[in-house]
Amino acid sequence: MKRRDLIKNMSALPASGLILGSTFPFATNKILKDGNTSPKRDLLNELGIRKFINAVGTVTVMTGSLMHDEVIDAIVTSSKDFCMLDDVQDKVGEKIAALCHAQAATVTAGCWSAMSLGMAGVLTGMDQKKVGQIPNLEGMKSEVILQKKHNYGYVHALETCGIKLVEVETADDLEKAINEKTAMLWFLNFAANDGLIKYEEFVALGKKHNIPTMIDIAADVPPVENLWRFNDMGFDLVCISGGKAMFGPQSAGILMGRKDLIAAARLSASPRGGIGRGQKVNKEEILGMYVALEKYINTDHEKEWKMWEERIAIVDAGVKKVKGVSTEVKVPPINNHTPNLQIKWDPAKTKITSNEMQEKLRKGEQSIEVMGGKGNDITISVFLLKPGQEKILAKRINEELSRATA
Repeated sequence: MKRRDLIKNMSALPASGLILGSTFPFATNKILKDGNTSPKRDLLNELGIRKFINAVGTVTVMTGSLMHDEVIDAIVTSSKDFCMLDDVQDKVGEKIAALCHAQAATVTAGCWSAMSLGMAGVLTGMDQKKVGQIPNLEGMKSEVILQKKHNYGYVHALETCGIKLVEVETADDLEKAINEKTAMLWFLNFAANDGLIKYEEFVALGKKHNIPTMIDIAADVPPVENLWRFNDMGFDLVCISGGKAMFGPQSAGILMGRKDLIAAARLSASPRGGIGRGQKVNKEEILGMYVALEKYINTDHEKEWKMWEERIAIVDAGVKKVKGVSTEVKVPPINNHTPNLQIKWDPAKTKITSNEMQEKLRKGEQSIEVMGGKGNDITISVFLLKPGQEKILAKRINEELSRATA
């Protein structure tokens, strides 16, 4: 399922946050001075905020993914001392660049911020006057060329810098569109199969005309190789989210690529006064992002995939106990590239719609979020399940299908 479809295929979330949800408080004890223990505050419970089992995936509105313990430890530990923010970005950037085969890198406030700052860097170079001028591009290059099939809402991250988008369809169109105003060529990875110009040709056109190329790969790991694939391919700038499959801070991302462009991008970023001043990333998020990236690269991804398949099998076996239910495993080809299970039922026998199923799962004793379908199906992702939650999913979906079956 593509990023553009994920939210569209979900029914509206409940307006109230007071619906009872999952009973996974994960509160840990702290030792008081008198030796007694007291549970840490569970603010989600305290404020009446619904918790749920996430069988949808790394959706921003659902707070992305959950950070690993190592990431949280990095955040907590680094929060106890002062240091210079530029020193943190310098050192972490060097490490990230080495891990991802880039000349340089910087941690940003998500993938959107990576695109905005990268765009700013392309426009200004190291010219401080231009940095202060954006989004007024008078006297500067002002156009970004992209394929028509790649023109989704994410382009607003570029447009905040004042640029004008120029759509093309073929390589010939692209070359004809290039002029003295052309600042950059932009590529949306999840739409790669939709456009006529493929990666290598796109990069080659940028090199031929000495125009920087940028690619958005926000949710496009796994596979882990994508972290360096596009740097190796020759894209000048690569933008990715940190709070999805890498389980880093939800508010972090990475901009990586050419050293000169990363240096220029940082002139527009916090703590300076450029267009990205409000896109602040604190030292804790920068270090947490580095730890998350390092851990993700060192993960046994074959073992991880096998675990997902085992979880899928448990849900599959549970729901197919209901007569008339069929299932199919689907793996999105580019973004959110993990196995999903589509569950279908015969509407003539099972009197429940996709939306009704979502609501019943949402309002159960343990709230569950799943992806909706076209009327008589739902899709579940096991990517973000905690251990044992696949059994809860299987049981609850079986229960609702059984109740609705004539």
